[in-house]
Amino acid sequence: MADKKTIFVTGATSGVGLKMTELLVAQGHIVYATGRNTVALKALERLGAIVIQADLTNLTAIDEVCAQLPPLDVAILSAGVGKFGMAPTLSDEEISQMVNLNVSVPIYLAKRLTLPMIQRQQGHLIFIGSQAGKVATPKASVYAATKHAIVGFTNGLRMELAPYQIKVTAIHPGPIDTPFLDKASDDSGYRASLGRFLLTAEEVAQATVKTIKRPVREVNLPKIMGLSSKLYALAPAAIEFLGKSFFNKK
Repeated sequence: MADKKTIFVTGATSGVGLKMTELLVAQGHIVYATGRNTVALKALERLGAIVIQADLTNLTAIDEVCAQLPPLDVAILSAGVGKFGMAPTLSDEEISQMVNLNVSVPIYLAKRLTLPMIQRQQGHLIFIGSQAGKVATPKASVYAATKHAIVGFTNGLRMELAPYQIKVTAIHPGPIDTPFLDKASDDSGYRASLGRFLLTAEEVAQATVKTIKRPVREVNLPKIMGLSSKLYALAPAAIEFLGKSFFNKK
């Protein structure tokens, strides 16, 4: 493969991270995949990925994983967790898990992974964010806060790393048909209520992988939600009123 790249993927054992890893390996890239599910990691290893079992919520584990990585062309930070519910009803543990895995972990990783990229004057960081980072909704206030943090971090990091020829891309999907959705919501009817707005993991994975060849600032999926987030920035009260029935589907 003429354009073979060395790529690191977090959250590689389920959902979008899994589909991206499978797709990248099939394309002939050298893929380092990390996650906690040993069964899924073994399956990825059989496909040709280089796997690293780790719990990235532990700083020592982050350092150990980074120490095993060669110089990277691309890092895709996909690991994340969500739990829907009004902020006062969430447990401290649920809040801590979301803040840690969705905010602290990608920032800690980016800090470590960009230093070698700066030295080499090349690289590409891809963050899996969420439309929740653009438009907050009821029962997702804490989750939205963590994804708003990724919007701010990627926007600032992009400017910081531009002088070193390092690209930063943020992928902001809407709801995705993955096990994440089942874990996040206690409402069994939530998935069905999303209808045509529900993305597949394959759609998000393919859109993300495309940005490796053609880096862009961000990708919003589905496009209608990307448009809604732009309108929300201009008229938040109006969008909250018009979207009330959809926002309250959780």
